[in-house]
Amino acid sequence: MPRKAASVGLCLIASLMAVPGSATFAENNAAAGLPADLAKQTQAAIDRGLAFLKTSQDKKGGWTPKYGPAVTAIVGQAFAQDPAYGPKSPIVQKAAEHILQFRQKDGGIYAPGMNLANYQTSIALMFLASLKDERYSADIAAAQRYLTTLQYDEREKYDLANPWYGGAGYTEKKRPDLSNTQMMLEALHQSGLPASDPAYQKALKFITRCQNSTATNDQPFAKKGNNDGGFIYSAAGGGESKAANLGELMTGEQRSYGTMTYSGFKSMLYAGVEKKDPRVKAAYDWIRSHYTLDANANMPAGSTRQGLYYYFHVFARALQAWGEPTVTDSQGNIHNWRMELCRKLISLQRDDGSWVNDADRWNEGDPNYVTALAILSLQAAMKS
Repeated sequence: MPRKAASVGLCLIASLMAVPGSATFAENNAAAGLPADLAKQTQAAIDRGLAFLKTSQDKKGGWTPKYGPAVTAIVGQAFAQDPAYGPKSPIVQKAAEHILQFRQKDGGIYAPGMNLANYQTSIALMFLASLKDERYSADIAAAQRYLTTLQYDEREKYDLANPWYGGAGYTEKKRPDLSNTQMMLEALHQSGLPASDPAYQKALKFITRCQNSTATNDQPFAKKGNNDGGFIYSAAGGGESKAANLGELMTGEQRSYGTMTYSGFKSMLYAGVEKKDPRVKAAYDWIRSHYTLDANANMPAGSTRQGLYYYFHVFARALQAWGEPTVTDSQGNIHNWRMELCRKLISLQRDDGSWVNDADRWNEGDPNYVTALAILSLQAAMKS
């Protein structure tokens, strides 16, 4: 039988009160510390992006249907968190009706047969939580329970020694990876599940094994010379990095890179790991050494823009969770990350209000997906 997420009722009450979007624009601006002129420019960019997305919603209430409810949920959350629209706007309510058509008997919200059950349910859960509406409490609780069943643990006879332990993949049959694991934790976090829940603590075992740290990672790949504190894509199968070049693939060395390092960093913080913990300190040192908004940090030459908007989003969520207004890089330069992220995304917006990545990998050639991801990143930057 599926496990029940701990204290679901209390979590739902908390989530309905604490999801981003409840503060006014002025309160967000003051809390984030953005200059007034930059805050206005940022909101103007968001407005233009939402105007683009408003015109691309289909008759069923969705966006980019080939990915089931996923893109619709990302776009819907961007609208729900904007003060000019909000959860009760017709465009959001229509998106909610569409997404709920993908509810499954197991509690997940996904399109069967696409092998994206974790990813789609996680994003749908974030969207439903952003609505702050008790009508969706049962759906939120069911999705939380479903996501916790996708973790590899004792239920599937995986013990602590197994490198799959605590991780999650695209489905209950796919090998675990840090991208899907962090997506699951992001959804549980946004929907109010506390860090004390076993799902976080089990995930922490897998996340630790994705970190290039000889001091804390017991996996063989971590002993092969790359001890920089960053994160790779998966600890399964001897380790896997989406940033590895040919030489690294031949030697077994696993290159750390930006999207996974920010993902691992924020997931540790969501799991209640303290800032002084050596794993968190090592990850933050990597961030300081590789701070950039010009590339998906530490991707090899020719691939630096791949996954760039995913990178922007986990960058924003991770540093928001870190709670500091600036990052001092390893050269001693002080970066107001919120201001720099807003300016970077404003500079990349296209004339029609959309964003898109010309280095089309991981669906970043889809303007609906990328525009919504850019808006969510800006919204995170504007909120403390």
